[in-house]
Amino acid sequence: MSALKLRKWDSAEHLKTEEDMALYFEACLQEAGDDAAFLAKALGNIAHAKGMSQLSRDTGLGR
Repeated sequence: MSALKLRKWDSAEHLKTEEDMALYFEACLQEAGDDAAFLAKALGNIAHAKGMSQLSRDTGLGR
């Protein structure tokens, strides 16, 4: 029997559209409660999905 190959889960791979990202963040808001780190991680996943350079252009902020 061959060994099972696993890889680390990356939420950003599944956030393909703006709607996906909005729904993901909405779900995270409901799940997080008072956990600011959870929300920060969710925003990081969204930023990763969009690409940091695009996020920088959209917001006018530098890296």
